[in-house]
Amino acid sequence: MTAHRSALQARPDPTVLDALRAVVGARGWIDDPGEIAPYLDEQRGRFRGTCAAVVKPATTQEVAAVVRICAEAGLAVVPQGGNTGLVGGGVPDGGVVVSLTRMRRIRAVDPLNRTITVEAGVVLSELQDAARDAGALFPLSLGAEGSCRIGGNLSTNAGGVTVVRYGNARDMVLGLEVVLADGRIWDGLSALRKNNTGYDLKHLFIGAEGTLGIITAAVLKLYPQPRVEETALVALASVEAALTLFGRVNDAAGDVLTAFEFFSRRCLEFCVAHVAGVADPFAQGHQAYALVKLSSARPDDPLRETLERLLADAFERGEVSDAVVAASEAQAGALWRLRESIPEAQKAEGGSIKNDVSVPLSQVPAFIDRASAAVDAAIPGIRVVAFGHFGDGNIHFNLSQPVGADRAAFLAEWDRIDRIVADVAAGLGGSFSAEHGVGRLKRADMRRYKSAVELDLMRAVKRALDPANVMNPGKVVPFD
Repeated sequence: MTAHRSALQARPDPTVLDALRAVVGARGWIDDPGEIAPYLDEQRGRFRGTCAAVVKPATTQEVAAVVRICAEAGLAVVPQGGNTGLVGGGVPDGGVVVSLTRMRRIRAVDPLNRTITVEAGVVLSELQDAARDAGALFPLSLGAEGSCRIGGNLSTNAGGVTVVRYGNARDMVLGLEVVLADGRIWDGLSALRKNNTGYDLKHLFIGAEGTLGIITAAVLKLYPQPRVEETALVALASVEAALTLFGRVNDAAGDVLTAFEFFSRRCLEFCVAHVAGVADPFAQGHQAYALVKLSSARPDDPLRETLERLLADAFERGEVSDAVVAASEAQAGALWRLRESIPEAQKAEGGSIKNDVSVPLSQVPAFIDRASAAVDAAIPGIRVVAFGHFGDGNIHFNLSQPVGADRAAFLAEWDRIDRIVADVAAGLGGSFSAEHGVGRLKRADMRRYKSAVELDLMRAVKRALDPANVMNPGKVVPFD
């Protein structure tokens, strides 16, 4: 396979930058090094990029004009939303950053068709609010929802806590508007739920991390707004017990099961120790915990009775050690805060190596056991902080440095430990990246775990849609 080469400019011609600034105007132009800095860093600090300027178009037509100028000049284009990614996918290596943050319009809401059409720069929480104002639900939910943008969510095929019921981001999309690598605009903003007329092109751009084009707008599915919700935190003796409980809840609750989140004892200990206002809801410690949420659009749906009956049956079988069923919305929020505070709490324990993997649900206990043993053998005393979206097999297998270890020396082991964990996941039929994507961080893993045929197909798509390699070069697909 020959490399995908292009003659991208190392130093942009000043006339090209002048042309770009003329398109977006003073409000959409940043070239001051101090103001550019926030657009260059990946939030974990693993990558820092460079770029000639940040352009912030206000319309799809401006995005198209910017991309057309860059394509003709051979200047790399790095799309960026909220810059909340965790694999370096939005970190530039030269060229210009195209920030979509000015494109924040809700273009249309159709309650009867249950669709909402939005621009790429809409913040996820604002999209959720707009859906709620229309009496509906947009269910994508993740920790960064107050700052991430829907364009980035779609470009990375974001997951989050409700995948078990609603699917990943791509499952919520009906149509897209995309600026292609040559500056043309593909208007695929269809609100149809049935359209069997050839290739479903939108799926090429969802999860492509901006390497094939820039998503500028989307038609998204809306769902009935929940009228009743019930949440419980369940204490269990093991990961295996959590898997058994999931099976029972999934069978009995069916489509009202909205989330099933898992976290380990160490996760809870870190939260209690380091997050203000967080307390252990149980009198004694347990090895595993499951946060279960049921929700329904039917106001008379007896979810509490369903949940309590399920838990009582599990108690009788010896599968559950203890449980707290939230008695109010505030208590439910406090239980969710335990789960959501884990990454914040882990920071206080020193350096941490992050892993985002998935395995078939039936293999989650085996993965946690094998991966824990493997990393401890590699770095004795390493502390496993395992949590995640148990209902879809996605585990965030985070690792805190041994007590008293040197932070820098521990973080220098990131690539070696990442390989160990990914090997365990792959051996169980899993993926080295469940929801964070590939970006820069995991391009080498693409070579290791993807078949030659699969990589050839991806490279062929990239060449077909971006022959000059202008769109986010050096990300996702390895050519060198």
